[in-house]
Amino acid sequence: MVALVLFMLAAVAVATGVLGFTGTLPRNRFFGVHTDDALSTEETFRIANRVAAPTSFGAGLLLAVGGALALTAGPIAGLAAAVVAMAVALFTLGAGVNAAGSAIVALVPVREAGGCGSACGACSLRGACESAN
Repeated sequence: MVALVLFMLAAVAVATGVLGFTGTLPRNRFFGVHTDDALSTEETFRIANRVAAPTSFGAGLLLAVGGALALTAGPIAGLAAAVVAMAVALFTLGAGVNAAGSAIVALVPVREAGGCGSACGACSLRGACESAN
């Protein structure tokens, strides 16, 4: 049962990687990079998922290897391999999200923030940042 779950997760990760790399992954909140910055426009979603595609492939490979080990190893070793594969795959996907976030910041112009522009973050606090002389 554990191996089947890992194989299904591997298939989802690889499919997401393929669709992300080709730019055909539709913008959604469930698959691919779905941070607020990535979901802001079609372009940022496409860029983020193209950057994260290799890590999605890697996570899929790790999950498939974990599934194979869960099938062939004994019950304790198989479960341990499955847990390790899932943990490493999760960190691999996280690295892809971080790389995608950096790519979005580097390639997409920063949007102008509205409001007063005070360093305090709110117009009602504008005078609070100044020294009390």
